[in-house]
Amino acid sequence: MKAWPLTLRGTGTVLLGVLCVVVAQAVGIPDLAWVGLLLVAAVAISVASLLLTPRDDVARVFRPSVAAVGDDVAVAVRLSTYARLPSGPRTWDDRLPDALDGAAAGVLPGVRAWVRADTPIEYRVAARRRGIVAVGPLELTHTDPFRFGRRTHAAGTTSTLTVVPALVALSALDDLPGGAGNGRHTASDPLGQGSDNLIPRPYFPGDSMRRIHWRASAHRDELMVRQEEQEVTPEATVVLDRTMRRFDPDAVRQTGADEGFELAVSACASAIDRLARDGFRVTVIDGDGTPLCERVDALDHAGIDAARIALAPLTTRGEAHLGQLARALGESASGPLVLVTGHVDMTDAADLARLARSSARPVLLTTASAPALAAAAAEAGWRVAALTARTRADADEVWWQPARAADHPVPPGGGRRVRR
Repeated sequence: MKAWPLTLRGTGTVLLGVLCVVVAQAVGIPDLAWVGLLLVAAVAISVASLLLTPRDDVARVFRPSVAAVGDDVAVAVRLSTYARLPSGPRTWDDRLPDALDGAAAGVLPGVRAWVRADTPIEYRVAARRRGIVAVGPLELTHTDPFRFGRRTHAAGTTSTLTVVPALVALSALDDLPGGAGNGRHTASDPLGQGSDNLIPRPYFPGDSMRRIHWRASAHRDELMVRQEEQEVTPEATVVLDRTMRRFDPDAVRQTGADEGFELAVSACASAIDRLARDGFRVTVIDGDGTPLCERVDALDHAGIDAARIALAPLTTRGEAHLGQLARALGESASGPLVLVTGHVDMTDAADLARLARSSARPVLLTTASAPALAAAAAEAGWRVAALTARTRADADEVWWQPARAADHPVPPGGGRRVRR
């Protein structure tokens, strides 16, 4: 028991000292009383010496510094101790949050007085829940040289580890009109090609003389150059609907506590990763159109990592309607739209139908939906897929299970299996 400052040896010594004093009074042996008092005094002095706590400095390093759910993380702790009194072996215990699983405890060798001792500590943990978690402080329990007493104190401060959502390998959206994505990373806008659609612009210092269009220059009475061919990167939008009522109301305030919301966040991160790797420039927004992170450029791996870090601390929030999202996106045809949400029902059917007109390929990923709603969304043009999870003996595995055509009709080209 940590609250009791005496070890088993110290407790026995105090009891023996008290017994000597009692027996001395009963049988009239004064010397035995002095022995008892000496034993009690020795324990008291030993416990008092523990107040001279060693000065400990703690440095903690995580490898990797940013982990994904399911990853193993190596934690390297460097403990630097300077003691004014010698100390026997000490035990250490690094405080771990619920999001991490592992054994972070052990025994350290004793330290000598007036000597700085640097001790490396290493252990491994498994990241089980998403979020920005604090590890530490390091708890040290040391004893006096006679092992009569013990004291536990916290050394150093906490260190922060970012646990980002896990990625699931999604298939490419290779059935988009015109083949956008899946290899076609840019589309050319051939401005200035041919004589009928020529769009010249005025000459600027530094322009090559070879690009001067003499006919247009003569017509305008100033030097004109051929407009450069422009490259347009396909756009995609990923929406993470964080509306509180769509998820478990009892677990929405803590990251990693609601399995449904964790599936949604993982789906969002996976969609960003897939679309960016397919050559899309990805915009990530909330259910009301608020940006959740910086826009991720095509093939920008650093941008994908930054987006996952931005998703790490997210929790659900107050009310938002899909109608707000429809107004924010408008009704002009654009690239893929991936909507990741929780429970949806027929009250959302009209908004989903309107949203489907905003995209050349709308994809709806939901943790729970009514069969009638899923059928209506599929009829409106959505590719509908359900998010499910299962637990195995060795690991937690997340995968994507598309809605069955028998339950939720999907238009031609829709309902493609999203595989791990």
